[in-house]
Amino acid sequence: QVQLVESGGGLVQAGGSLRLSCAASGRTFGIMGWFRQAPGKEREFVATITYGGNTYYSDSVKGRFTCSRDVTKNTGYLQMNSLKPEDTAVYYCAAALRGSRWPTREIYEYVDWGQGTQVTVSS
Repeated sequence: QVQLVESGGGLVQAGGSLRLSCAASGRTFGIMGWFRQAPGKEREFVATITYGGNTYYSDSVKGRFTCSRDVTKNTGYLQMNSLKPEDTAVYYCAAALRGSRWPTREIYEYVDWGQGTQVTVSS
């Protein structure tokens, strides 16, 4: 079991930047994923990163968002640049087991979830 605590959400103007953090405890994460859910929409995949640093991004955020991790802190980060109003959502980090199918972008593949953090991008 991995416990995940998210932080870094907030309100930002279009074109601005935000960095989300996801601190894991209880166990070292093998794969960390990022998902988001806007009101009235299904939860959608955003990005994922392995403990070793391999990354994969959805088409909607490719070139704007970047995953990273600090293994000494067992923490993952999502750097969000050039934010758009359509990026507004609750963002969730999640942990999957090492050895999961790659890229790991399906909700069912993740076993532990953070509490979510609100990101609001205004025009």
